[in-house]
Amino acid sequence: MRVVVVGAGVVGTAAAWFLAKAGHEVTVVERRDGAGLETSFANGGQVSACHAEPWANPATPRKILKWLGREDAPLLFRWRRWDPALWAWGLRFLANCTAGRAAVNTERTLRIAVYSRHCLQALRAETGLAYDQRAKGILHIYRDGAEFEHACRAAEVMRRHGLDRLVKTPAECLAIEPALATAADDLAGGIHTPDDESGDAHKFTAGLAALAAGFGVEFRYGSTVLGLVREANRVTGVVTDRGTLTADVYLLAAGSWSPLLARAIGIRLPIVPAKGYSLTVPVDGHAGAPTVSVTDDEHKMVYSRLGERLRIAGTAEMTGLDASLNPNRWKVLLTKARCLFPDGGDYSQAEPWAGLRPVTPDSVPILGATPLRNLWLDTGHGTLGWTMSCGSGRVLADLISGRTPEIDVKGLGLGRF
Repeated sequence: MRVVVVGAGVVGTAAAWFLAKAGHEVTVVERRDGAGLETSFANGGQVSACHAEPWANPATPRKILKWLGREDAPLLFRWRRWDPALWAWGLRFLANCTAGRAAVNTERTLRIAVYSRHCLQALRAETGLAYDQRAKGILHIYRDGAEFEHACRAAEVMRRHGLDRLVKTPAECLAIEPALATAADDLAGGIHTPDDESGDAHKFTAGLAALAAGFGVEFRYGSTVLGLVREANRVTGVVTDRGTLTADVYLLAAGSWSPLLARAIGIRLPIVPAKGYSLTVPVDGHAGAPTVSVTDDEHKMVYSRLGERLRIAGTAEMTGLDASLNPNRWKVLLTKARCLFPDGGDYSQAEPWAGLRPVTPDSVPILGATPLRNLWLDTGHGTLGWTMSCGSGRVLADLISGRTPEIDVKGLGLGRF
């Protein structure tokens, strides 16, 4: 079949690869001049099934109240009275902040995240693709004893669903990552996920796009999608500023822009953009840069070593489709990074970046069919687009090809809303 994929981020590019491998004729349309130049460009770099605990959990409402009015808050809502979509999303988000819903959503997220990690490893073995990857796991650190105890309980739940999470003492944390020495006296403990990875999502996406192009996938870069054409219960075309593309099947993988395109043809997607910030710092021989990917749970920040660069990422800002850089936000990252890793790199050369992550109210992506017979969804991955990209792409390729996916897809589709 002929398939048009809307979006050439890591999610859309991975889907295009698996669709082509399944024998389909694939065209990818992307407004930027290359693959992975939007949200995939400078993310935190973690392939992190360990981040499966959803944003919506019983502890979150209390934390949001505590963070109100703080520009340095890890999660910042900029409520607009004229933004009904955000308010509606917020109500759904609160409805998911129960222990029961959080347990269901954790299992669903882990199901696709762990599978996706396996698909990524298989793809890498098949292609030899290199992207500054490190297979040293991810270490979560905690300073607050109560937060650490909560994380240990969550780790036990995740272990029951197949994710190996190992509780560590402060001394064991230092043995895994000696660069944490300056924080040694403050640590309550840590949790290490040895099978998780890190790597440069942009390098991966660009490299996979090149491999896919060699396999016959056509990438139409610099083409802005103006809308989808609907006739009865089908999509009949994708209108771009360079003409209309037609196909048998259409896959929407446009991240935070997916709801706009879907709404115009009568499909409501409960997705809002969450702006995340990152800094990329040259290591330049500094001895205090971490080599293991670290998550600082207190500040909701991640650190990933990408070759001779240190990627620092964190915060979420609900401010609509606004990817502009707020200095007050990214400078928080700089301050926290200097405190945790004072010799982590040349911080004077830090390059700030911001991207919009498509977040659902339950933190689970939306994968699968729509009420329109030939329109499929691969979107809503939130902060885990890099983590879930390969598994999501493989699942969609199987579904579109009429094959049964290797994992259960119950609860991952639009129907749950």
